[in-house]
Amino acid sequence: MLNAHNITVSFSGEDLFAGISFKLVSGDRIGLVGKNGAGKSTLLKIIAKEQEYDKGTIALEKELKIGFLKQDIEFEKGRTVLEESYQAFGEIVIIEKKLEQINTELAERTDYESEYYNNLMNDLDENQHRYELLGGYNYQGNTEKILKGLGFSEEDFNSLTETFSGGWRMRIELAKLLLQENDILLLDEPTNHLDIESIIWFENFLKGFNGAIMMVSHDRMFLDNVTNRTIEISLGQIYDFKKAYSGYLVLRAEIKEKQLQSQKNQDKEIERTQKLINKFRASATKASMAQSLMKKLDKIERIEVDVDDNAVMKVRFPISKNPGKVVFEIEGLGKNYEDKKVLQNVHLRIERNSKLAFVGQNGQGKTTLAKIMVGEIEHSGICKKGHNVEIGYFAQNQVDYLDGEKTVLQTMEDAATDTNRLKVRDMLGSFLFSGDASDKKVKVLSGGERNRLAICKMLLMPFNVLIMDEPTNHLDIASKNVLKQALHDYEGTLILVSHDRDFLQGLTELVYEFKDHKIKEYLGDIDYYLDTHNLENMREAEKKLNAKKKVAKVEKPNKEKRELLKKVQKKINNIESKISKTEKEIINLDAELAENYDEVSKRANFFENYQAKKDAVKVLENDWEKLHLELESLE
Repeated sequence: MLNAHNITVSFSGEDLFAGISFKLVSGDRIGLVGKNGAGKSTLLKIIAKEQEYDKGTIALEKELKIGFLKQDIEFEKGRTVLEESYQAFGEIVIIEKKLEQINTELAERTDYESEYYNNLMNDLDENQHRYELLGGYNYQGNTEKILKGLGFSEEDFNSLTETFSGGWRMRIELAKLLLQENDILLLDEPTNHLDIESIIWFENFLKGFNGAIMMVSHDRMFLDNVTNRTIEISLGQIYDFKKAYSGYLVLRAEIKEKQLQSQKNQDKEIERTQKLINKFRASATKASMAQSLMKKLDKIERIEVDVDDNAVMKVRFPISKNPGKVVFEIEGLGKNYEDKKVLQNVHLRIERNSKLAFVGQNGQGKTTLAKIMVGEIEHSGICKKGHNVEIGYFAQNQVDYLDGEKTVLQTMEDAATDTNRLKVRDMLGSFLFSGDASDKKVKVLSGGERNRLAICKMLLMPFNVLIMDEPTNHLDIASKNVLKQALHDYEGTLILVSHDRDFLQGLTELVYEFKDHKIKEYLGDIDYYLDTHNLENMREAEKKLNAKKKVAKVEKPNKEKRELLKKVQKKINNIESKISKTEKEIINLDAELAENYDEVSKRANFFENYQAKKDAVKVLENDWEKLHLELESLE
């Protein structure tokens, strides 16, 4: 599908990466990893043809469709969620307008025998045929299904996009991307604004995607669940492994260990040879042997060990002073945004040194409660802060509070007090902003670098209760691990709003789920919550199923209807079997391409046969959908 060869990109005379090469074939699900600023987003932009590169070549198959989800997006104002989502179907929408115009004109005309009327009928027929071919009769239903999967309710569909936060607008862009049937998906941190339920839905969607995926993500669990290949960018080079992230870490460590051992053995051999050369040089009769050994030594190809970029930030969260036993007492708390009810009659008691997580779908009030607790927004009911409580707050949009025109150093100095002003440079060094990096303007920093700066700035103020709202967004995996360890070691009270399952694991002892304007307590960590939550969902589904069965008992189907149901079910089973078989054949072809692209791609009619199988799957899936609709109507 895509072949990148010797790609080099430079900024201000320095190489971001140099001479990197890789291939992308159908079935690849690549996790693109590396530290903040390593060039991951740049590489995605290059593949998407949104950024130039200095050297190298990128070869693509003809008529290849590439979809790119960027971190920063812009929408045209005045469109509803549905209208913006329908932009994914450009040609369908255009044909729809044509059909509307033609039908309007046909209704108004009476010259049924004229040539013009006949041409209108031909145009109607052609456009209807094209409309059907493009899926015009299904696109609205598919759009609504994708939007619901990403957390939108039917009430949201007709709301204007500008009334939603940046995270929700990102979801609309993601929905458009998933509806376009691209061959390659390029995803830049797609889970940053998704809640846990939406991430799980998105994982399942990507697992069924037939094309190739290359994604930048710092969510380890998401990478492990979706990817089958990892490309790391480190110090201007790439390391390519046919493993998901956790498997890649193990393999990378094994390879480096073997390299170190081989290098050690080679060094011993070189040292022994050098001693012989020195010994033979002293003897006139053995001078020729010394010369021979020297030539042999010159020809040895030195074994190099992969260089790792091991620089990580150093974080420690000190406690300012001991607060009282109860740090927050919340009773009958409520919050509405105009007509929209967010929280209602919430009761919560948080004790000193407890560590808890706020989880749940976006829009359920997690961030709202965090802002109420730090005194940012008004509310009804009681939210009482305990004795001696000092709050450290990391807002979800913390980076918006940073002035882009200031340098990193100025940002810190302006927030510093007389007692810690002299420590500013040392603190910046601990967060990887030493030397010239502290003179960079905030506006040129990557998302992860801005997050690091925001955390560093937060440490300038004393606190004993730490509230962090999505602190891992944009942070690379190494920085996330450091932050997690620092929070684990933190001896104060911790309240975390996060959707990152891997980050939350083992970090909190209480989970509060926000749903339907209320909160529910789970006495355990995120794993306990997910297990319990899945079980509750299964029980809920079982109740609905039992309710359907009770209704069905009222009206027993007759023998003829039962036979018809069996026939339809048998057809569905046959189609499912064919789909499974064909998909396995596609996977086998993908594996052949991955192992030896140059040889396999030369086979006669290989790509035609490959495409025919993919087309066959689409036809079978359409048939499967129609039969399921028939089955539902019979039931």
